[in-house]
Amino acid sequence: MSKINVLIAGATGYLGIELIKILIKHKKIKIKYLCGYTSIGKNITYFDKSIKYKLPKISKVTKSKINECDIIFCALPNGEAQLISNKLNKDNILIDLSGDFRLNSSKEYFKWYKQKHKSVHNIKNSVYLLPELSKLKLSNYQIISCPGCYPTSILLPLVPLIKNKLIKTNNIIIDSKSGYSGAGRGVHKKFKDKNLYESLSAYGISLHRHNPEILQVLNKYSNKKIRFNFSPHLTPMFRGILSTIYIDLNKNINQNRVINVLRRYYKGKTFIKVANKDTLLSTNEVIGTNKCIISVCKSKYKDKIILLSVIDNLIKGGSGQAVQNMNLRLGFKEREGIQ
Repeated sequence: MSKINVLIAGATGYLGIELIKILIKHKKIKIKYLCGYTSIGKNITYFDKSIKYKLPKISKVTKSKINECDIIFCALPNGEAQLISNKLNKDNILIDLSGDFRLNSSKEYFKWYKQKHKSVHNIKNSVYLLPELSKLKLSNYQIISCPGCYPTSILLPLVPLIKNKLIKTNNIIIDSKSGYSGAGRGVHKKFKDKNLYESLSAYGISLHRHNPEILQVLNKYSNKKIRFNFSPHLTPMFRGILSTIYIDLNKNINQNRVINVLRRYYKGKTFIKVANKDTLLSTNEVIGTNKCIISVCKSKYKDKIILLSVIDNLIKGGSGQAVQNMNLRLGFKEREGIQ
């Protein structure tokens, strides 16, 4: 069987580098083009010397290059995947790691991303794919929208509990802490007044772009109004996310019931692990993996519990999940190429 030709747009960013490292180990993939805008002509080793595999130099994204490839991964800033989607032929598949196709409404996109959607007609051709939660027929979709890193860490523990009506939905409190790589290579310019290496910073309170994404997914699984507060933080570490979620239990629901439901829901799911009760998690347990580990901890109040969820934001929250989604879309083994 001939290999699948892949183009990576945004190859020099943190997510792009992780994509390369995964895909060079994928037995069914050939990286045909590495593309970007500001590093044309450079070798990828300029950005990461650990990549020893011989790869094409960085070049500009063009329609002809897109048409030569089967899969296009887009790890460019918001707005760019929309432009790429307008250049697709009928056989291309676009796997987008940005926020361009995460929201079902172009109006919501404009509200939260402050830019007009440039490919509204393609929203219907896209599917938001958090793989452990989806049972859709993926062959119907040309564009796969990968979840954000924070939503991945939040939705995986919450959705089974909301779907099974175990928790109250009117006061969910989410406190998430991320490594600064989540803000991309421009993080030092964006947060130039912060000491990223020695301080903890709150940001985006009530205004973070992942708010509508989280709400959109939770609303799919609930017939009750969802109300949550989401507070993200940047931490003095490069990668990893720890989300702490405070929830109120419905009547006659206890910690053991929650753990059992989560374990049944994710039984056979390669990348999800539900830890023993009251396990205190560290991001160190998932760095460099496509895993999400979930822990259910008791509160001092019987009608409340605390969920902990850890992922590597660049892999399960980014490139690893994107390759996982590609594998599902093409009918490959879900963990093909993913360590």
